[in-house]
Amino acid sequence: MASKPGPLTDWPWKPLGSLKYVVLAPWVVRSTYVFFNSNGRERDLSTFLIFPFLLWRMLHNQIWITLSRYRNARGNGRIVDKGIEFEQVDRERDWSVHPSSSSSSFVSTGIRKIMDDQILFNGLIFYIGAMTLAGGSCLPVWRSNGVITTILLHVGPVEFLYYWLHRALHHHYLYSRYHSHHHSSIVTEPITSVIHPFAEHVAYFLLFAIPLLTTVRMGMASIMSFAGYVTYIDLMNNMGHCNFELIPKWIFSYFPPLKYLMYTPSFHSLHHTQFRTNYSLFMPFYDYIYGTMDKYSDKLYETSLERGAEVSDVVHLTHLTSPESIYHLRVGFASLASRPDRSSRWYLWLIWPVTLWSIMVTSLYQRTFVVERHRFNKLKLQTWVIPKYSIQYFMQWQKEPINGLIEKAILEAEEKGTKVLCLGLLNQGEELNGCGGLYVERHPQLRVRVVDGSGLAVAVVVNSIPKGTVRVLFRGRLTKVAYAIAFALCQRGIQVATLHEHEYKMLKKSLNHKCDIYLLRSSGHAPKVWIVGDDITEEDQLKASKGTLFIPFSQFPPKKLRSDCFYHHTPAMVTPPSLENVHSCENWLPRRLMSAWHVAGILHAAEGWEEHECGYTITDIDKAWQASLRHGFQPLGIPAHVPRN
Repeated sequence: MASKPGPLTDWPWKPLGSLKYVVLAPWVVRSTYVFFNSNGRERDLSTFLIFPFLLWRMLHNQIWITLSRYRNARGNGRIVDKGIEFEQVDRERDWSVHPSSSSSSFVSTGIRKIMDDQILFNGLIFYIGAMTLAGGSCLPVWRSNGVITTILLHVGPVEFLYYWLHRALHHHYLYSRYHSHHHSSIVTEPITSVIHPFAEHVAYFLLFAIPLLTTVRMGMASIMSFAGYVTYIDLMNNMGHCNFELIPKWIFSYFPPLKYLMYTPSFHSLHHTQFRTNYSLFMPFYDYIYGTMDKYSDKLYETSLERGAEVSDVVHLTHLTSPESIYHLRVGFASLASRPDRSSRWYLWLIWPVTLWSIMVTSLYQRTFVVERHRFNKLKLQTWVIPKYSIQYFMQWQKEPINGLIEKAILEAEEKGTKVLCLGLLNQGEELNGCGGLYVERHPQLRVRVVDGSGLAVAVVVNSIPKGTVRVLFRGRLTKVAYAIAFALCQRGIQVATLHEHEYKMLKKSLNHKCDIYLLRSSGHAPKVWIVGDDITEEDQLKASKGTLFIPFSQFPPKKLRSDCFYHHTPAMVTPPSLENVHSCENWLPRRLMSAWHVAGILHAAEGWEEHECGYTITDIDKAWQASLRHGFQPLGIPAHVPRN
């Protein structure tokens, strides 16, 4: 919100919250009813198409958001290197979040996307105009004179008036009350283009309505002139705020005057970093005429265009989980990616055809893709995604294709000069690839270090146990991490009780005689602290006493079945402020929490450790723990009211 919010800052339907879409419902129902109950010339196709056009605008904007975030993660043509944080994500999606307020407030205020607000506002105006203006309905599909008139009116009065309106908005009075909210985003995203108070949107619509109303009054309006003009505005707005340069040089070489008729993303990016230059809407010639052209415009354009893909020091290799997880990626729905809640949303059921289509695309696109980038001190970090879902990792016939994708990713990282590749989620499965050891065996000369992060995962679990605990109950599938946790606890003199006989026998075989005296078979009263893995069942959880603390050691969190018990997060740590460009949540973890496996890869590169940590090799847990604290990563706290034993 602006520093001194002026009149008409909020949208009229703000009190409705997520129910704001009902204001459009009567118009949509009426236009649909009239269309299907009319015949021949009486059918009003133009009014009927308003709602599908609004949906197209939302899809168009989302395409740009996804493309922008993907290209910024890769680095190709990136303009501004500075990262985006949760504060910007919240500010650009909810007016109730003040810059000085906590970013966590966004979680409780719901999802009120400003991008939807301006589309909703435009839709209402279109419906009202179609119902009230003479010649505003029953428009033909195409009229050449109307299209030409729209173009000329935009190049003339619209661009001219916008230039001076924009300069006026940078005057202290209007800037502090309205336009400063838009300029709070130094690093822009496509959605930044519509982050304005309601009053500004009214002013902009009046400008853009000049060609629309003129063609209606002159009887030259058509469906294509309306839809084409608004799509052009959306296209140029999104492109100008995408933070990567994509306009090739040859376009200006073949047609030099185009330089004055079409801006580039780098041109408008300078307006957000310098503030007092490059005021033009989409056509820069008024900045040339009035001397407000930034002198670095051409240089920034060329350097941004020549910028190649970023070479990362650390790659975190993860995969898709559920079919809906693709929307939770940073390149998906930004509002979902910025929250840890992974439960299905009602509106995701409405777009199940898109979900089905995404499953088909990922099944055909057999290579990893970049979804995220971070910077940690001098280290460059990226997250790559394997286009496979969790369920596929448990299918025997998918084992070879998945291993092939992981191996290709490792070799690609090797070729690019990456220092460390850490295997996330099920990419380090023991049954799949021997905890990553398969790839080191196949390629013994690898320079990139393959890390499964098991040492730090063990350290996080061990240090998550409340102080003073003398006995824990162990329940879960016995993995590399599970054995190491049991061994570490016994070494510290903490008794480890098992719920099932087979777990007791297998753990006893792995422990030496000095430690196995601390291994017990559970009987009677169960401890208040449980260390649990993937396969803990409902029956197991029902055996726990009230107030039990469940601490998972697995990659995936257990299902929360007991409201009278406490569930710790999967092994994770709080990231330090030096980790930049963090504005999405890692799977189900809350904001600015990072899985121990991911952190381990960063530490491996930061410390310069030369060995692989995969297969049956595990980093010393005390060494990993101390390194994490030294680099600013912090453990998660235990609620004060959790019983210690």
